Amino acid sequence: MVDTTTIWLADADSTHLCGKSLAHTLYGKYLTIGLNGDLGAGKTTFLQGFLKELGVSDEITSPTYALEQRYNSPIADIIHIDLYRLKEKQAKELLTQTDDFEGIRCVEWIEKAGTNDMCDIVISLADGKDGGRDINIEFRDMSYPTKEQILGWREDMSLPPHICNHCDAVAKFATSFGQNLLKHGVIIRPGALHTAGLIHDLMRFVDFKDGSTKEDSKEDRSIWNTWKLQYPGLHHEDACAAFLEEHGHNAFATIVRTHGLGSHSGPLNTIEQKLLFYSDKRVAEDVVVTLQERFDDFTIRYGNGNKSEEGEIWLKGSLELEKELTGLCDF
Repeated sequence: MVDTTTIWLADADSTHLCGKSLAHTLYGKYLTIGLNGDLGAGKTTFLQGFLKELGVSDEITSPTYALEQRYNSPIADIIHIDLYRLKEKQAKELLTQTDDFEGIRCVEWIEKAGTNDMCDIVISLADGKDGGRDINIEFRDMSYPTKEQILGWREDMSLPPHICNHCDAVAKFATSFGQNLLKHGVIIRPGALHTAGLIHDLMRFVDFKDGSTKEDSKEDRSIWNTWKLQYPGLHHEDACAAFLEEHGHNAFATIVRTHGLGSHSGPLNTIEQKLLFYSDKRVAEDVVVTLQERFDDFTIRYGNGNKSEEGEIWLKGSLELEKELTGLCDF
């Protein structure tokens, strides 16, 4: 599956900021990013933002005559290639020589190679409305479960209807919030975000206590216990991530693993991780609520009305994340 989105950018500053945002939706250190567009479309400006956000401290210029420049960053080694002056055969030869580069390969004028099939991410810039530019991003670097697979997993695991409804509501809210970020020049993966919402609580039953759920028939409990035995000692986030990894969906495992409240969940690094975490905290059952209302719901449901230190910590952290995400709309 190719995850595609288009963003309108008003000027060079917004192009630079958009490039910065790409650094927050990477799920691998070995990538080829191809860029195409006419002269002056903003390819180098976009890459300058991207590489600076990755931690490159050197001055970043287009290697039109040198053909390639190499940079180091805390994230990965980077090679910046410019194919503008090359014929198709020469362009292909140069790319072949760097096929084994262990890091992020950024290729301007990828169209000069006659194909962009080797690219994990393709970025196309063109003149847009009102004197700005349109940027189209194609993500090809992730394995996506299909909707049919997701529905099949839910059935196989006898996932309770209220959990399914919650996942659907989180996916809808996350997608809506993500679309707002796109309008403000922030790159997200719309398809990945929606899919992550649909599957984030796929194994929520791992944390169930017998008799405590709305749908806990003897048959359901038997099915859940069978699955629990495959992931002993894991919280539902880690169990779901392990399941996704077993099915080859490693990037989704990364997104889903961090949506929980406990310290086991790990840090939020990518924009999809942050949006999933935040969206999950904004949806009680299948109803969109405020963070305070969600916290109060947690307190009643799991704390018998008593506020806990852990709960206060997650509320504070969620409010800070909300401020960060809404602040991105000020670009």
